[in-house]
Amino acid sequence: MSDRITVEELSELMKKAAGVTVTPEELRQRYESGFDALGIDSLGLLGIVGELENRYGTPMPPDAEKAKSPRQFLDQVNSALMAGA
Repeated sequence: MSDRITVEELSELMKKAAGVTVTPEELRQRYESGFDALGIDSLGLLGIVGELENRYGTPMPPDAEKAKSPRQFLDQVNSALMAGA
């Protein structure tokens, strides 16, 4: 398992934890878009954060669940994972 979360992994988590299907390609195109525009609400984001914490066995930054865009979210969780690695 890598210590960086990829767009592909985020796409899979969005489907698993929030029930929203967005392809990795679409996520890349809409990297700066708000999660709300992708159909992810704060509860969905919380589910994604919880799934990541279970998967990596490490707490995610409290700001992760408030991230506005996929880019902001990945920046936050990846810096947390790298700091904890």
